[in-house]
Amino acid sequence: MSTATNITFHTYQNRSYAANVAHAARNLLRALFAVQPARAAAAKDEMVSRDLARDRAALLSMARDFEAFSPSQAAELRYLASRG
Repeated sequence: MSTATNITFHTYQNRSYAANVAHAARNLLRALFAVQPARAAAAKDEMVSRDLARDRAALLSMARDFEAFSPSQAAELRYLASRG
């Protein structure tokens, strides 16, 4: 059992070059200034915060490794982790 989707599109063969350029420019501006849905923005923020937490944990882990032989380097890594 298969389902077919009817896709309709319009071709504008009778339009002038200037009209085609204007149409393309309008579509470009629509794409550039399109507003993201709230869910997509929230998901992006969640990903960013998750990446920051992972990076912060990696810096703190490196600081623990450096603590024995280079305390100043470990302190610098902890400072970088705290800046977020």
